[in-house]
Amino acid sequence: MLEPKGVYSAPVNSLLEARDLVRVFPGVRAVDGIGFRVEAGQCFGLLGPNGAGKTTTMEMLEGIQEPTSGTVLYRGRPLDRHYRESVGIQFQATALQDFQTVRESLAMFASLYRRTADRDELIRLCNLAEILDRDTRKLSGGQRQRLLLAIALVNDPDLVYLDEPTTGLDPQSRRNFWGLIETVRGRGKTVVLTTHYMEEAERLCDRIVIVDHGQVIAEGHPERLVRDHFPSAVIRLPESAWPPGAPLPPGGERRDSLIELFTEEVPPMLSKLERVGADLTDLRVATPNLEDLFLKLTGHDLRS
Repeated sequence: MLEPKGVYSAPVNSLLEARDLVRVFPGVRAVDGIGFRVEAGQCFGLLGPNGAGKTTTMEMLEGIQEPTSGTVLYRGRPLDRHYRESVGIQFQATALQDFQTVRESLAMFASLYRRTADRDELIRLCNLAEILDRDTRKLSGGQRQRLLLAIALVNDPDLVYLDEPTTGLDPQSRRNFWGLIETVRGRGKTVVLTTHYMEEAERLCDRIVIVDHGQVIAEGHPERLVRDHFPSAVIRLPESAWPPGAPLPPGGERRDSLIELFTEEVPPMLSKLERVGADLTDLRVATPNLEDLFLKLTGHDLRS
């Protein structure tokens, strides 16, 4: 359950806190009282549809934007000029210097910090050894993202922000990148992640918040949140398999040319479908997941 606005305790292992964050732009209240905590060592997911306020929230956490009101606390203190020395950021889009090799790019970013990670260890961690002398303009999507992760880690940060780091990657590169994030966490780093891939959030995140219309609408462990909102199974069959004119059972929904029926007991539901005359040839039974929850809470309509 979410805490009422303005009510916060201070857990010992809380690394990062957002307290009643508000960000107002002309004519738009992009963030409207968001609050949550990130514990040390967690992978924390910030999820939401386009226009929900998550990018603005992320930028306030990173110290790029100032809140209209509210506070971001790091280790219990407001963000100060030393904060950026302690965090690493992999932005959604990062411009790299032209005519520069991977090795030179790492060296340039390392020169901006007083504290730096061991360069050889960073190269091993992000699998960069074979491309160190390659021009950054000639990197594949996966190679580029691995370099950007290394750049985010070059100052040996305690807290790492990853803003949609696997967008545009093929499935193999995406899963390889998930392994890198898990390795980073295994080395004691705290990760704050935004993603549109619900499978990614389910695999990586210890805790998530879902935001919409500038507010937190759900918070908790992904698996627990799904259990709290859905029965144990979902039955899916093509919309064309449903008898014309027959009403859907209670809780049934139409989504993406499918009929979805959520149920605790699969055999009785199958018997009911047979009685109503549904074609069960292409029926599938699955466990509800984070994507189901996301769509339930934020809606199915396309947003620009």
